[in-house]
Amino acid sequence: MTAATQLLLDIPDIGDGAALWRIARDSDALDLNSSYSYLLWCRDFARTSVVARGDGGEPVGFATGYVRPDRPETLVVWQVAVDRAHRGRGLAGAMLDDLAQRVVAEGVRGVETTITPDNEASHRLFMSFGERHGARIEREVLFDGALFPDGHEPELLYRIEPIA
Repeated sequence: MTAATQLLLDIPDIGDGAALWRIARDSDALDLNSSYSYLLWCRDFARTSVVARGDGGEPVGFATGYVRPDRPETLVVWQVAVDRAHRGRGLAGAMLDDLAQRVVAEGVRGVETTITPDNEASHRLFMSFGERHGARIEREVLFDGALFPDGHEPELLYRIEPIA
């Protein structure tokens, strides 16, 4: 049993929003959204998200996602983050696997995510996820850096399908 499987993987609720915001803020990799957006995410997209809970029930990691309105067979993974004290134990992959298992039962057949070119940990995470699920992995630029008004790096789209 790995350290990741000893944690409870759960559906987030509104009370988790502040902790998710703090984990994202402290990640050193994610674009931080407003605290309000994490509360909304825990309310409106809880079914397509996962939270990892420590011994006391507090969130120590999360993966947020939503089903694309124009492609209801596709889950978009928005953010994945793990608290610093719980990194390096396979938790991010375990959360993605748990989420995939849940949404496949509801008709999802593929996963999309975007990653900036310099985020090597996320590139490894999603390549490994695709390999574990025997899926094709396609990559392309979704949003060129010139589209962002704030000097943001390009966002590379990963399309991982089919997942089973």
